[in-house]
Amino acid sequence: MPFMIGPAPIRRTLQFLEAGRLILKDQIKIMAVHYHLVGENNKGTKDFVFWCLPQIQYKNPNVQIATFKNLTPSPFIRCFYETGDEMLIDVDGKSKEEIYEHLIRVVGKTKDVLEAESISREKKDNPANFGVGCDRQCICELPGQIPCPGVVPLPNHMRGKFIHKKDN
Repeated sequence: MPFMIGPAPIRRTLQFLEAGRLILKDQIKIMAVHYHLVGENNKGTKDFVFWCLPQIQYKNPNVQIATFKNLTPSPFIRCFYETGDEMLIDVDGKSKEEIYEHLIRVVGKTKDVLEAESISREKKDNPANFGVGCDRQCICELPGQIPCPGVVPLPNHMRGKFIHKKDN
């Protein structure tokens, strides 16, 4: 398989990409990672870019993510908001796990917001939902469905007691 070529091909599997935990806030439009390829203080940032950036890109398709190599001696991450503000995050000397956890705390959505979004997405996206609290009270409201048996009686060939009588 061609996608299994290169260093650490596990990074391109769907299971690995979906395992990412960082979903950026809606206000963040651009995230830039500045680091240098040599030096001990840049090791955590290099590992973060190699392992975590693909997950962040997969989970945040509307955010532009850029990496700038060998432009600055000390590594940092810059996030640009839609209002024009920007946030600088110092990652000098931190490991990839420390960087990832810090980004989740600072620029990531909280667990409560993520749960509320998943619940609202689940209810709205599924047209098969009906009952209390949904768009339709009963399935008979959909065109092409049989009307409610409480309002219009079902034909005899659809009722169990008549079907079982014929068999005997």
